[in-house]
Order: sequence, then C-alpha cells, then structure tokens
Amino acid sequence: MALEDIHLIGDKILIDPISPPEKTLSGLYLPPTVQDKEKVQKGYVVKTGPGYPVPFPVENDEPWKEPSENIKYIPLQVKAGDIAIFLMNSAIEIYYDDKKYYIVPHHAVLMVERINWTE
Repeated sequence: MALEDIHLIGDKILIDPISPPEKTLSGLYLPPTVQDKEKVQKGYVVKTGPGYPVPFPVENDEPWKEPSENIKYIPLQVKAGDIAIFLMNSAIEIYYDDKKYYIVPHHAVLMVERINWTE
C-alpha cells in the first residue's frame, strides 16, 4: 500500500512529523518522552482532505431523475508540501507502513511555512 491509496475525509490533514530537538538551548538533553509531550509540534503536510463540505441547494424540478449528491467543498489553506505547526492535543497518531504520522483537523493547525519551489 502507498500513501496515494489514502483518502482523508473533510478537513483532515496527514502530517509527517519532524523530530523535535534533542537538547535545549542551554545544552540539556531531553528524553523522548518529554519531546513527544510538547503541546505544539511541526511536520510536513503529506496529504489533505477535500475541505469543508457545503451542501448545494437542490431544486426538484425533474422528479423522475435520481437524486444526486451535489456537495461542494471549501478548500483548506494547508497544501501538501507545507511545514505545519499544530496542536498535539488535537492530533491522532497513526502508523502506516511502519512510519509514524499524525492526522490533524484543520482547526488545530496554527501556522504553515510554504516553500515556493518554483523560484
């Protein structure tokens, strides 16, 4: 299985975490249990869901037709390739192909750093 097979629902974001620093600015080494309990983490955005669903008003002008789902989405601000800083208490830790990822709702992302590769 590959990451291309994963489809996120709604406003969810798949993040590949960046390891937090192993020592403080003063030179003290932090154990992994302290590093993982930080309230704010950062990581690379791997995939995003389609966004917030907005139902489309349906006009029933032709009752013989099968009803179809007319859902549009408000896209997310976060894009694949961004570096996101997010709240850990809203993140869900998963393992996929023996690698750790976080699934984070869009509202838990505090800031993104967008690297413009076209320059």
